[in-house]
Amino acid sequence: MRYEKSVRSTSLPGGIKLVKIKRAIISVSDKTGVVDFAKQLADMGVEIISTGGTYRLLKENGVKVIEVAEVTGFPEMLDGRVKTLHPKVHAGILARRDLPEHMKAIEAMDITPVDMVVVNLYPFKQTVLKEGATLEDIVENIDIGGPSMIRAAAKNYQSVAVVVEPAQYEEVLASMNANGGEVEDKLLCKLMAEAFTATANYDAMIAQQMNARFEDKLFPASWPQPVEKVCDLRYGENPNQKAAFYQAPFTSGVTVAKAECLHGKELSYNNILDLDKALDIVMDFERPTAVIMKHTNPCGLASEDTIAKAFRVAYDVDPLSAFGCVIALNRNCDVETAKMIHEYFVEAVICPDYEPGALEILEEKKKNIRLLRTNQPIGPAYRVRETKTKKVQGGLLVQTDEPDVIDPNNLKVVTKRAPTEEEVHSLLFAWKLAKHVTSNAVVYVRGEHAVGIGAVQMSRVDSAKIASFKANEPTKGCVMASDAFFPFRDAVDTAAEAGITAIIQPGGSIRDQESIDAANEHNIAMIYTGCRVFRHS
Repeated sequence: MRYEKSVRSTSLPGGIKLVKIKRAIISVSDKTGVVDFAKQLADMGVEIISTGGTYRLLKENGVKVIEVAEVTGFPEMLDGRVKTLHPKVHAGILARRDLPEHMKAIEAMDITPVDMVVVNLYPFKQTVLKEGATLEDIVENIDIGGPSMIRAAAKNYQSVAVVVEPAQYEEVLASMNANGGEVEDKLLCKLMAEAFTATANYDAMIAQQMNARFEDKLFPASWPQPVEKVCDLRYGENPNQKAAFYQAPFTSGVTVAKAECLHGKELSYNNILDLDKALDIVMDFERPTAVIMKHTNPCGLASEDTIAKAFRVAYDVDPLSAFGCVIALNRNCDVETAKMIHEYFVEAVICPDYEPGALEILEEKKKNIRLLRTNQPIGPAYRVRETKTKKVQGGLLVQTDEPDVIDPNNLKVVTKRAPTEEEVHSLLFAWKLAKHVTSNAVVYVRGEHAVGIGAVQMSRVDSAKIASFKANEPTKGCVMASDAFFPFRDAVDTAAEAGITAIIQPGGSIRDQESIDAANEHNIAMIYTGCRVFRHS
């Protein structure tokens, strides 16, 4: 079959504006829509080459198709590991149509150019996530020939259309129908970029999995971070910023990315940040717990015998700040809780599920409220610890997740008075809260609910003062948690003025003794955790 160039006016290097599709290789794992796509290509006179299961599917459905072995003169071998890795395939894809020496070289070897490559890859991700999948199963689902063809076609994008997912079929066919079987350069460029994105993410998934299994270093030399787009967002933190939401492909825990949105406006960038933080907090508690989240900091938290009581107490910690909040519950939202929520302006609610009648109450009363369910239990037993990353200008910060809940047996009493059993219980609750508050964090707690929360201050004593100021009930008799050590005794003195009876903090300051002395002066019990939970942002 002799190849004749079909090009029009110059707009890209090499003088190619549109590419005439005469010959296509189709080899797909995801066969969604491929039969109809191939039929329409065939109707336009495109010669189709295919492999394995795709070849059989097309042939069974009446599509005129040539098996790749007929083109290469070489049979598939090694259980299908080698099918398309052949010069008659890759030279046909890679030959530059604008270079006469390229065209003469492939003509001399009786190689016909390939104008379109339609390939999606072995289901590596699906195999990893499949229950009971062995390492052998996973390795066998690492595609070799597919990425090779995709990368070859993408490299030669000025002459070859590369199609890597069924969602692209309609756009490609529309271009060809509008241009007499040709694909315009703008679409070729778009397809090329999407192709390299697909192979990069595929390789990143493989690298991440193999690093997790075999790399003996916590932080390997490179940090592949595969992510998949969930959706575009209306805007970023502000309306003048664009944003999108991505999820990690192998996350097995309870996450906002995996939650089901049942009602309300589309999620915003800020909604997702608050939902993620709120969910992270309630995952730490076993009893029915509600957290009220505002601007990535909790303004209310409580554990009670029922989720309705927990919500009532949590919301009342700081009802002024709770306006426009995000709510996370670690139990199903019941009717009683739904009736209370619908009385306030709430941006979003996330919980395991909604009991009969609760969802209807919120949907009827609140047209815009976002209602999400995780479809999984929420609590310490269901938390999956993940490495955390944060993008900075020109780089990426990577760290391990925060430690598990501290062991009460490892607490160190440093004052003359030891805390009572009741105080220890409240101190541990306060510690769980403090580790989720942006530093410098100081929180006041009574029993199992927050009373005052001081956050995002440059000095710890200011956070202690704010915790008192924000308190919606008397602070006398409360306990206090600080996410990092006290650099001076002033925060202890401020706590004493508020009526605090016991303090939990990491310790480790060169002025620790000053704080201990202050606590003794005020008859405050103080214990050290030996573990800092400072949260910079």
